[in-house]
Amino acid sequence: MRDAYVVGAGQSKYGSFPDESYRSLFRTAVENTVDSVDHGIDTAEIDEAYVGTLGVGGRQLGLPGPAVTEHVGLHGVPVTRVENACAASGYAVRQAVMAVRSGMADVALAGGVEVMTDLSGDAVRYWLGVSGETEWERMSGTTFAGVYAQMASAHMREHGTTKEQLSHVAVKNHANGSKNPKAHLGFSCTLEDAVNAPDVAEPLNLYHCCPTTDGAATALVVSEDVVDEYTDDPVRVAGVGAASDRVGLFQRDTYNSVPASKKAAESAYEEAGVGPDDLDFAEVHDCFAIAELMAYEDLGFCERGEAGPYVESGATRIDGELPVNTSGGLKSKGHPIGATGAGQVVEVFDQLTGRAGERQLDDPAVGLAHNVGGSGGAAVVHVFEREDRASEEVDA
Repeated sequence: MRDAYVVGAGQSKYGSFPDESYRSLFRTAVENTVDSVDHGIDTAEIDEAYVGTLGVGGRQLGLPGPAVTEHVGLHGVPVTRVENACAASGYAVRQAVMAVRSGMADVALAGGVEVMTDLSGDAVRYWLGVSGETEWERMSGTTFAGVYAQMASAHMREHGTTKEQLSHVAVKNHANGSKNPKAHLGFSCTLEDAVNAPDVAEPLNLYHCCPTTDGAATALVVSEDVVDEYTDDPVRVAGVGAASDRVGLFQRDTYNSVPASKKAAESAYEEAGVGPDDLDFAEVHDCFAIAELMAYEDLGFCERGEAGPYVESGATRIDGELPVNTSGGLKSKGHPIGATGAGQVVEVFDQLTGRAGERQLDDPAVGLAHNVGGSGGAAVVHVFEREDRASEEVDA
């Protein structure tokens, strides 16, 4: 199979935008993506498009892909809608990589979009709930926060994880998000703020939960045959892994892990020829603080049960040994469901190409993006590396 590269990535601002539509947000993301391509690109050069969206509010459940791509110069281009709950656009990126690697396309656009803030709180909870098991979770009254609260309780019970350790996730991610001009909640907070916030679903409080957000993000994936036409500084898709699991939390063997994440990561690491110790940074799915802690363990950043002390040590801060969620994560940057996975890829692309502004790390070479659907019914992991590193490995 051919190598695949990301040559451009961009997003809209994340937040609440009553004057915007899903079409205008997606158009902004595409425009910013096109602007990020070093040598320029015409949308007429795009062979395939993949659009992730849950369709919150039911605004365009049928044909949402063509509904957005026809407004960005892609009228007539094959477009596929991808729906895997919160992992929709992470899987859209995977589909674009597969299309390029297989030879079906030389240039593929992948992304996602969601508008969530024009609904009532009850309606938003309903749409978030559809990503869980319908009969025994959503229809019995279990909320998205309630499911993750069960996971947090299990992790605390089995591993001694504390509310303060959960709160360290919020403090870290808000510190990063305060440096991100695209972030929904771009402000910092103290540990005291995070520990003492009102409960949402005990033991999770307001600062342990991501916001509902409007936004869009896209990335351009191209083949090795054309990559030099677009950039001299390509980001190689070194490894991709994906996995599914039982949709209902109650159906699984564990409440304090996301097995699909572990499987997806193992596949991505094997394909990339790297391990957790080779990563310079990661964007992980932190819809709730407990989700980030479980990701540390599932992705191999620390031993099982050690995520609490790991985050407390400062290891995952922007100046730590493995910075996690330099964008601010879902917690601060925001969680527009269909756009979240592609938004993670935007941050990885920005970091690897030196475009992350105040959040920029010192010469990162390998980054990971981890996107989860629902409470773990689906997960996708991508490993990206700078092409200069890939060349060094080949020479070695």
